[in-house]
Amino acid sequence: MSNLVPILGVNRHRLLIDGEGVTTLVAFHGCPLHCKYCLNPQSLSDDFDFPLYSCEQLYERVKVDELYFLATRGGITFGGGEPCLRSEFINRFRELCGKEWRITVETSLNVPRKHLEILLPVVDDYIVDIKDTNDEIYQNYTGRSNHQVLGNLRWLIEHGKAEQITVRIPLIPQYNMEEDTTHSIDLLKSMGLSHFDVFTYRT
Repeated sequence: MSNLVPILGVNRHRLLIDGEGVTTLVAFHGCPLHCKYCLNPQSLSDDFDFPLYSCEQLYERVKVDELYFLATRGGITFGGGEPCLRSEFINRFRELCGKEWRITVETSLNVPRKHLEILLPVVDDYIVDIKDTNDEIYQNYTGRSNHQVLGNLRWLIEHGKAEQITVRIPLIPQYNMEEDTTHSIDLLKSMGLSHFDVFTYRT
């Protein structure tokens, strides 16, 4: 069996929230960022005993909803934490579930390129939580630079994934303003992206 990984939770029967159709959200532990308003702070904590799954065990748990996935063009959305850090696990999971399920990742894209190279053949859709394209704002909010994020976005676009990418652009109180989100959208459009989810964080 494949290596065991810690999983925060498995949330079934999500409709049009984390991708197309009916989806099951699988949230991994572990993230390279330290966002000020993190939605899943437990993904950074080692103070909990999170359940460990192999690919085979996860597949056995989620395949009960296969009929929903096939009927609605849904499938599994991997989130977290940062799912792209579990690229080999997701690659193995694709081998188990086959080509019919949609696989989506909700990602910051702030990961080494090698993970995207592994995921490129197996991921259908990318939901990218970009925070802000301004590096100073991004660093103030996440504790990391966004240079790797923008580089990875360009790489995915160059590999024909522009239409499979939805970029989440939040207005973050005390960190950015509407003109910043507008600038981010303009920059991302110039890169060839056209699918955006613009919203305001409630703190």
